[in-house]
Amino acid sequence: MNRELISVIEQIGREKGIDKEILFEAVESALQSACRKSHATIDNIRIEIDRKTGEFCAYLRKRVVDEVTDPETEISLAEAKKLNAEAELDVELEIKQERPPQDLGRIAAQTAKQVILQKVRDAEREGIYSEFAGKEGQILRGIVHRIEKRNVILEIGKAEAILPEREQIPGERYNPGDRIRAFVLEVRRTAKGPQISLSRTHPGYLARLFQTEIPEIQEGIVLVKATAREAGERAKVAVASTKRDVDPIGACVGLRGTRIQVISRELRGEKIDIIEWSHDPATFVARALSPAKVSSVVINQIAEGEGQPSAVVIVPDNQLSLAIGKKGQNARLAAKLTGMRIDIKSESEVETERSPAEAAPAEDRAALAALPGVGPELVEALVAAGLGSPAAIVKAGHETRGELGDCMRTGPSRTCLGCRRARPKGWLVRLVRLPSGTVVVDASARASGRGAYVCPDTACVERALSRGRLAHAFKKACAPAPDLAEAVRAAGRRGVGVPSCEAGSGADVCETGLMAVRASGR
Repeated sequence: MNRELISVIEQIGREKGIDKEILFEAVESALQSACRKSHATIDNIRIEIDRKTGEFCAYLRKRVVDEVTDPETEISLAEAKKLNAEAELDVELEIKQERPPQDLGRIAAQTAKQVILQKVRDAEREGIYSEFAGKEGQILRGIVHRIEKRNVILEIGKAEAILPEREQIPGERYNPGDRIRAFVLEVRRTAKGPQISLSRTHPGYLARLFQTEIPEIQEGIVLVKATAREAGERAKVAVASTKRDVDPIGACVGLRGTRIQVISRELRGEKIDIIEWSHDPATFVARALSPAKVSSVVINQIAEGEGQPSAVVIVPDNQLSLAIGKKGQNARLAAKLTGMRIDIKSESEVETERSPAEAAPAEDRAALAALPGVGPELVEALVAAGLGSPAAIVKAGHETRGELGDCMRTGPSRTCLGCRRARPKGWLVRLVRLPSGTVVVDASARASGRGAYVCPDTACVERALSRGRLAHAFKKACAPAPDLAEAVRAAGRRGVGVPSCEAGSGADVCETGLMAVRASGR
């Protein structure tokens, strides 16, 4: 019988994948519980099974005392010395019973059965949890077993996993027996055993598919830096290469798109945009909004822990709808991909916000040009300063007119690299190219050689530093200094680069115009 017990334990261990030691401990625990159930007085018993022969022995724990009052739990010191020469008072000894309890009864046997079954179930659940706990974030294949309230139950080896409705790709239909792949979202312990949650909409599923289907990603030559998805419709993936001679986008697309088509079919025809990742946040944001073309990007950095960084993106008017996408989809995916809040504006919107006075009516401009000493350049300067009509000059006050006169003159004008408009030279900041090729601010406004001019305005500065305008202006290869944009804005605030005006020239023009306006009654 004992040999049969060992054979049964070995067979169960093989079938259920449970260690034999766990089963032996389960049988020992079951016999111990049965003994306690059958013999209410025996509460200090321990059962041990020989792993080779299957024989089991019972041990009773007894306390060593001077005078025995309860033979079931106590033993005299003299008898204890016979069993163990080192025995002392108030020490518990385990005494082997010559005949273990035999008559356990039906209830005790039923108790033993329940304990063994419970131990086996617990061992099975722990084995399943250990097997899948380390597979979170990986892709598993399963067979659809059944569908419960739109939740799909899959068989994955010896375990069952659930694919909730919210984690299913919209429009997909599943039937029992279908083989599908899914992303392991979470493995949890529950009262009914481990619960394995799957997903087919998680961005990590897309990243794992790229790793599975593209050898360069498996080898670490191409890296998936970020993913963003709207399951079943569109996704964006940012990739980078660790080797200069490997094109990350071409490696992911494959010959005639074979690689990306396999991934798209797995995701029910989901459209996937692959972009090249960049260390520069502005460049990354511009690429994330592809296929729309971006004019400039301004990153608003926020101190750590204070919130989400944001970016202001300026696009041509004909690219605005493409940058935003259908129902804002392209902008949402770009925001998820970059981790920034993105504000998209057209060039016309920026122009309107930057200088609303430039939209002055034609009659007001004509009235300004009719003032004594006011030429076309000065008209543009007055409009840029917000004085787009004779009435605006009257309302500005003497102090404002004096400040305007200090930096205006009727002399030469220059074209701003950013807005491409002719401005009075005194309103612009001069840039020069050093022999090293670096473009810096001409603080003295007297440096020799070719110079370029730009308005000390954020939008103009951003435009001037993009699209190779500097190289075109200097007719040579050049690169802006790292802090050039801030230096231009600072120079504009300090008035650096503004040539000195002839005494009273600008102010006289304003005051002469003011008298003419008052005399005309406008």
